Amino acid sequence: MEIDPNNPVVKLCAEGIAAEMAGRVAEAAALYHQAWEARSDDYDACIVAHYLARVQSSAAEVLRWNQAALDHAGAVADPERVKMFYPSLHLNLGKSYEDIGEAAEARRLYELAERGATTLPNGRLTEMVQRGAAEGLRRVSGQSRSATD
Repeated sequence: MEIDPNNPVVKLCAEGIAAEMAGRVAEAAALYHQAWEARSDDYDACIVAHYLARVQSSAAEVLRWNQAALDHAGAVADPERVKMFYPSLHLNLGKSYEDIGEAAEARRLYELAERGATTLPNGRLTEMVQRGAAEGLRRVSGQSRSATD
């Protein structure tokens, strides 16, 4: 499903992305916060939380916003609207868990991202998720074992 470029929240996030790519991180963060205030449902909140995670200064806050993105995706009334988001959301959340030293949870999420990427259409996003999941799994391999390993 396509993301509606006319959605005001999406427009603010697009402006934030442009600012972020130009190195204006504070401006990007302000635009993402405006988008958060403008959100009207869990779909909007999922999108905005994903971008808010990118501009946080602590691993704990990145984790909080990545978890919020996944939680809001799960609360969207029409799951078809967000099903293509899950591999990327799992990848980002896996990296958050890796960054706070929770290798077992990171591995679980990287595996979900890797499996989910097989459901995505061929393209740059799919390649990014596949590469990110594979690299993440390599990094956390052997760092910790869960009780079920």
